[in-house]
Amino acid sequence: MESYAIVLDYLPNGRSTDRGFHREPLVIGLGANELKFLEIVVRPGLVTAPGQRLPLVPVDGTPPPIDHVRRRLAPSELTAAARTELEPALEAIVRADPPRYLRFFNEAEAVSRRYHLLEILPGIGKKTMQAIVDERRRQPFASFEDLERRVPLKAPERIVVARIEQELLGVDDKYRLFVAP
Repeated sequence: MESYAIVLDYLPNGRSTDRGFHREPLVIGLGANELKFLEIVVRPGLVTAPGQRLPLVPVDGTPPPIDHVRRRLAPSELTAAARTELEPALEAIVRADPPRYLRFFNEAEAVSRRYHLLEILPGIGKKTMQAIVDERRRQPFASFEDLERRVPLKAPERIVVARIEQELLGVDDKYRLFVAP
């Protein structure tokens, strides 16, 4: 269950496709834990902006600023603004919880004799994969900076963000590294 969502788009008058006279203010958000797109009905009067972290459950006894989560969204249902804000939101999520994503670099296994899970990440080939495996045998990576310093790899968190974005937007790949199908 999601506890927080990152706001991708705020629709103060709801979707233009909603029928009827009663339109509710909506937030299109990305769940911070399970990385799911959500359509969230917020309480009237709440003004929010893209990139804001929105609690979905009570925090320290304070009720959340939302009324309810209406439904899970498919990638095709995102607004243009939500698609634009997706990458910065993913970067914020990855930077907020580095151990979760570093675990992949420290524990990823070979799929077969010729193919390794690390090679699924965009921009990582056989030589870089082998360098990562050799370095993690010596000592696990403690941070993204440590990974970048020990392996010839530029901005590893952006590589993770690119893969998560591919998985969220529906890449046809049998391996899901960070997002559940």
